[in-house]
Amino acid sequence: MKIAIVDYGAGNIQSIKFAFNRLGFTPELTSDMAEIREADKVIFPGVGEASSAMRKLEQSGLDKVIPKLTQPVLGICLGMQLMCRHTEEGNTRGLGLFNVDVKKFNQGVKVPQIGWNQIRELKSGLFQDIPENGYIYLVHSYYAPLCEETIAVSDYGLAYSSALQRDNFYGVQFHPEKSSSVGAKILRNFIDM
Repeated sequence: MKIAIVDYGAGNIQSIKFAFNRLGFTPELTSDMAEIREADKVIFPGVGEASSAMRKLEQSGLDKVIPKLTQPVLGICLGMQLMCRHTEEGNTRGLGLFNVDVKKFNQGVKVPQIGWNQIRELKSGLFQDIPENGYIYLVHSYYAPLCEETIAVSDYGLAYSSALQRDNFYGVQFHPEKSSSVGAKILRNFIDM
């Protein structure tokens, strides 16, 4: 099993690598397009600011590679947001893999949302054997509204997409690598797809 973590200088890389190590896998951190295309599974991480992260993707050409991947791809946090059409953060165009625009929280809630929250309305094999209202760990100021591609919902001032899926592309707003046994099971489910 070859797992590629996309390296574009905007990642929560070490904790993701350790999470896969705990599951018995050694993922490869790479920006090499051929290695990413040949991987069995691709992780598209992200921490930081959307417009600078998108610039790094464009400079490396990865913005053209990721949308054409045919194996399962998992976007995490900012990675998921960059898979959407657009984000208000830096007025940034995304990869357009999910048909939704990312918005900033402005419902009178503390921003960023940091800490544990629950996921519900689970709709994908990604959440096999995950209980409704299981706890996941989040750090974010922007969110994807509910849409046709929503496969998990969380609440923070409003209901929003905690996870998205279209075809072989999956995105989670939360950090599975920091979400204890629930997160580990989600990563295991992704590997088993």
